[in-house]
Order: sequence, then structure tokens, then C-alpha cells
Amino acid sequence: MVTVYDVDPDEFIKVLADRLKKENIRVPEWTKWVKTGPHKEKGPVQDDWYYVRLASVFRKLYIKGPIGTSRLSAEYGGKRDRGTKRYHAVKGSRNITRKCLQELDRLGFTMVSKEGRKLTPKGISYLDKLAEEIIKSKSENKG
Repeated sequence: MVTVYDVDPDEFIKVLADRLKKENIRVPEWTKWVKTGPHKEKGPVQDDWYYVRLASVFRKLYIKGPIGTSRLSAEYGGKRDRGTKRYHAVKGSRNITRKCLQELDRLGFTMVSKEGRKLTPKGISYLDKLAEEIIKSKSENKG
């Protein structure tokens, strides 16, 4: 059986983001102006960055779940430039992470547990089916 672990992460996230665009996703209005964390100077350049982040959060839940908002935002953090002082590690935007998790909850792909958010059986099967489609399309293109 093919799982998410068998597919290249970059390719998987790209295909998943395209697939999520077809779902009924509520993209927050502020996504045009927001930075993705305190370690960034500017906002994202891509117009569809929110779908890519949503797909990435979805995949991380599959691989690292159950996981909470704070740990997930740390996955998207980086080094903060503090001028002449040393760099410090900072977390990414918790608001973006929280909104992504709420959207996945609304779609029925995730649920809240004691340990944090985890995927529902619907979410697991959605990702596994997508991984299988990607592997099949790769094998058809080769042969």
C-alpha cells in the first residue's frame, strides 16, 4: 500500500495544494498583507501561498501527528535577525497555523485530541489516495 512517506514531499505538497484549491477553502482576507513569522522581512511572493501552507500543515499532521499549534508553528520558524546581536530561533506565525488547522477541522480532515490535533480516518485516506495517484501517474509516465 502506498502512503505519504513514499512520495517526494515537494511534489506531494504541490499536488495537494492544487487539490485543496478545488475544495471549499475559506482563505482569510488578511493573507494578502501578512508576514509568515517574525523572522521574515516581507510577506510571501506567491499568490497561492496559503494553499501551499495548508497542504504542508496537512502533510506534517500525517507524519508528526498528533501535534499542537505551538509545535507546528515552530516547524515554520527560523532565525531572527537582531542587528549586531546573535540570531535567535523564533516560531512562525501561530495565527496562520491555527487558521490552517481550523480549516482542516471544518473540512473533517482533522480533530482535536488530548495530545493536539490529529488526522481523522477521512484525512488519512484522502492523503493516502492522493499519494497513490501520484505514484501511478509517475509509473504511467515512465512506461
